[in-house]
Amino acid sequence: MSIKSDRWIKEMARGGMIEPFVEGQVREGVVSFGLSSYGYDIRVADEFKIFTNINNTVIDPKAFDPRSFVDVQADVCIIPPNSFALARTVEYFRIPRDVLTLCLGKSTYARCGIIVNVTPFEPEWEGTATLEISNTTPLPAKIYANEGIAQVLFFQSDEPCETSYADKKGKYQAQRDVTLPRI
Repeated sequence: MSIKSDRWIKEMARGGMIEPFVEGQVREGVVSFGLSSYGYDIRVADEFKIFTNINNTVIDPKAFDPRSFVDVQADVCIIPPNSFALARTVEYFRIPRDVLTLCLGKSTYARCGIIVNVTPFEPEWEGTATLEISNTTPLPAKIYANEGIAQVLFFQSDEPCETSYADKKGKYQAQRDVTLPRI
Protein backbone atom coordinates (compact mmCIF):
# COMPACT_ATOMS: atom_id res chain seq x y z
CA MET A 1 0.00 0.00 0.00
CA SER A 2 1.34 3.44 -0.85
CA ILE A 3 0.35 7.02 -0.08
CA LYS A 4 -0.64 8.93 -3.21
CA SER A 5 0.84 12.19 -4.44
CA ASP A 6 -0.74 15.36 -5.74
CA ARG A 7 -0.29 14.14 -9.34
CA TRP A 8 -2.27 10.95 -8.65
CA ILE A 9 -4.98 12.83 -6.72
CA LYS A 10 -5.31 15.37 -9.56
CA GLU A 11 -5.67 12.58 -12.13
CA MET A 12 -8.28 10.73 -10.03
CA ALA A 13 -10.19 13.96 -9.35
CA ARG A 14 -10.53 14.53 -13.10
CA GLY A 15 -12.34 11.18 -13.13
CA GLY A 16 -14.81 12.39 -10.48
CA MET A 17 -13.18 11.19 -7.24
CA ILE A 18 -13.55 14.65 -5.62
CA GLU A 19 -16.24 17.20 -6.59
CA PRO A 20 -15.80 20.12 -6.51
CA PHE A 21 -12.03 19.82 -6.86
CA VAL A 22 -9.63 22.70 -6.17
CA GLU A 23 -6.37 22.05 -8.04
CA GLY A 24 -4.09 24.09 -5.77
CA GLN A 25 -3.94 25.39 -2.22
CA VAL A 26 -6.21 28.34 -1.43
CA ARG A 27 -4.52 30.08 1.49
CA GLU A 28 -4.90 33.85 1.56
CA GLY A 29 -7.18 35.02 4.37
CA VAL A 30 -8.72 31.56 4.93
CA VAL A 31 -7.97 28.29 6.66
CA SER A 32 -6.33 26.61 3.66
CA PHE A 33 -8.05 24.07 1.43
CA GLY A 34 -7.48 22.27 -1.85
CA LEU A 35 -4.79 19.99 -3.25
CA SER A 36 -1.62 19.57 -1.19
CA SER A 37 1.55 17.54 -1.77
CA TYR A 38 0.22 14.20 -0.52
CA GLY A 39 -3.41 14.84 0.27
CA TYR A 40 -6.43 17.03 -0.16
CA ASP A 41 -7.56 19.66 2.36
CA ILE A 42 -11.35 19.40 2.62
CA ARG A 43 -13.76 22.21 3.44
CA VAL A 44 -16.57 22.25 5.97
CA ALA A 45 -19.98 23.21 4.54
CA ASP A 46 -22.25 25.82 6.13
CA GLU A 47 -24.63 23.27 7.73
CA PHE A 48 -23.96 22.37 11.36
CA LYS A 49 -25.64 20.33 14.07
CA ILE A 50 -24.48 21.73 17.41
CA PHE A 51 -24.77 19.49 20.45
CA THR A 52 -27.15 20.69 23.16
CA ASN A 53 -28.19 19.18 26.48
CA ILE A 54 -31.35 21.29 26.68
CA ASN A 55 -33.57 18.19 26.40
CA ASN A 56 -31.46 16.10 28.82
CA THR A 57 -31.42 13.14 26.46
CA VAL A 58 -28.97 10.26 26.72
CA ILE A 59 -26.55 9.85 23.83
CA ASP A 60 -27.33 6.37 22.52
CA PRO A 61 -25.84 5.32 19.15
CA LYS A 62 -28.55 2.62 18.84
CA ALA A 63 -31.43 5.04 19.45
CA PHE A 64 -30.09 8.49 18.75
CA ASP A 65 -32.39 11.37 19.66
CA PRO A 66 -32.06 14.13 17.02
CA ARG A 67 -33.20 16.65 19.67
CA SER A 68 -29.62 16.42 20.99
CA PHE A 69 -28.62 18.89 18.28
CA VAL A 70 -29.59 22.38 17.19
CA ASP A 71 -29.44 22.92 13.42
CA VAL A 72 -27.53 25.98 12.24
CA GLN A 73 -26.83 27.19 8.71
CA ALA A 74 -24.29 29.99 8.76
CA ASP A 75 -20.89 31.18 7.54
CA VAL A 76 -19.55 30.69 11.06
CA CYS A 77 -20.39 28.09 13.69
CA ILE A 78 -19.74 28.76 17.37
CA ILE A 79 -19.21 25.50 19.26
CA PRO A 80 -19.85 25.85 23.01
CA PRO A 81 -17.06 25.04 25.49
CA ASN A 82 -16.35 21.32 25.94
CA SER A 83 -18.95 20.45 23.31
CA PHE A 84 -19.08 19.41 19.68
CA ALA A 85 -20.86 19.82 16.38
CA LEU A 86 -21.50 17.64 13.37
CA ALA A 87 -20.99 19.07 9.90
CA ARG A 88 -20.30 17.79 6.40
CA THR A 89 -17.74 18.36 3.71
CA VAL A 90 -18.34 20.65 0.76
CA GLU A 91 -16.70 17.95 -1.37
CA TYR A 92 -18.42 14.80 -2.59
CA PHE A 93 -16.12 11.76 -2.78
CA ARG A 94 -16.12 8.60 -4.92
CA ILE A 95 -13.42 6.31 -3.55
CA PRO A 96 -11.92 3.71 -5.93
CA ARG A 97 -12.07 0.00 -5.02
CA ASP A 98 -8.32 -0.16 -4.31
CA VAL A 99 -8.11 3.00 -2.17
CA LEU A 100 -8.59 3.73 1.54
CA THR A 101 -8.35 7.19 3.07
CA LEU A 102 -7.44 8.57 6.47
CA CYS A 103 -8.45 12.05 7.50
CA LEU A 104 -6.70 14.25 10.06
CA GLY A 105 -7.67 17.65 11.41
CA LYS A 106 -5.78 20.73 10.26
CA SER A 107 -3.09 22.07 12.58
CA THR A 108 -4.62 25.57 12.58
CA TYR A 109 -7.68 24.22 14.40
CA ALA A 110 -5.75 21.65 16.48
CA ARG A 111 -3.64 24.50 17.91
CA CYS A 112 -6.90 26.05 19.11
CA GLY A 113 -8.03 22.90 20.93
CA ILE A 114 -10.42 21.87 18.16
CA ILE A 115 -10.30 18.20 17.23
CA VAL A 116 -11.76 16.96 13.94
CA ASN A 117 -12.69 13.29 13.68
CA VAL A 118 -13.57 11.65 10.38
CA THR A 119 -13.73 7.91 9.93
CA PRO A 120 -11.82 6.35 7.00
CA PHE A 121 -13.40 6.47 3.55
CA GLU A 122 -13.57 2.80 2.65
CA PRO A 123 -13.09 1.40 -0.86
CA GLU A 124 -16.09 2.28 -3.07
CA TRP A 125 -17.66 4.54 -0.45
CA GLU A 126 -19.14 7.71 -1.89
CA GLY A 127 -20.79 10.79 -0.45
CA THR A 128 -20.09 13.90 1.55
CA ALA A 129 -18.25 13.05 4.75
CA THR A 130 -19.88 13.74 8.09
CA LEU A 131 -17.37 15.58 10.30
CA GLU A 132 -17.25 15.46 14.09
CA ILE A 133 -15.78 18.72 15.41
CA SER A 134 -14.96 18.80 19.14
CA ASN A 135 -14.17 21.91 21.13
CA THR A 136 -11.93 20.66 23.95
CA THR A 137 -11.46 24.13 25.46
CA PRO A 138 -13.34 25.93 28.26
CA LEU A 139 -14.13 28.75 25.78
CA PRO A 140 -16.46 28.98 22.74
CA ALA A 141 -14.75 28.07 19.46
CA LYS A 142 -15.36 29.49 15.98
CA ILE A 143 -15.45 27.29 12.86
CA TYR A 144 -15.44 28.93 9.42
CA ALA A 145 -17.73 27.43 6.76
CA ASN A 146 -16.38 26.90 3.24
CA GLU A 147 -12.80 26.87 4.54
CA GLY A 148 -10.35 24.06 5.32
CA ILE A 149 -11.06 21.75 8.26
CA ALA A 150 -9.06 18.55 7.68
CA GLN A 151 -6.72 16.76 5.28
CA VAL A 152 -7.56 13.50 3.50
CA LEU A 153 -4.66 11.15 2.77
CA PHE A 154 -5.15 8.53 0.04
CA PHE A 155 -3.63 5.05 0.28
CA GLN A 156 -3.73 2.78 -2.75
CA SER A 157 -3.38 -0.97 -2.36
CA ASP A 158 -1.52 -3.12 -4.86
CA GLU A 159 -4.79 -5.03 -5.36
CA PRO A 160 -8.52 -4.21 -5.08
CA CYS A 161 -10.28 -5.30 -1.91
CA GLU A 162 -12.41 -8.43 -1.94
CA THR A 163 -15.45 -6.75 -0.36
CA SER A 164 -16.00 -3.00 -0.73
CA TYR A 165 -18.26 -0.63 1.18
CA ALA A 166 -20.63 -0.66 -1.80
CA ASP A 167 -20.66 -4.48 -1.80
CA LYS A 168 -21.66 -4.42 1.89
CA LYS A 169 -24.41 -1.88 1.09
CA GLY A 170 -22.98 0.43 3.75
CA LYS A 171 -25.49 2.48 5.72
CA TYR A 172 -23.77 5.80 5.00
CA GLN A 173 -23.39 5.24 1.23
CA ALA A 174 -24.17 8.29 -0.96
CA GLN A 175 -25.02 10.57 1.98
CA ARG A 176 -25.32 14.24 1.07
CA ASP A 177 -26.40 15.77 4.38
CA VAL A 178 -25.00 15.74 7.90
CA THR A 179 -25.92 12.19 8.87
CA LEU A 180 -26.74 11.11 12.43
CA PRO A 181 -25.78 7.65 13.78
CA ARG A 182 -27.61 4.69 12.22
CA ILE A 183 -27.86 1.03 13.15
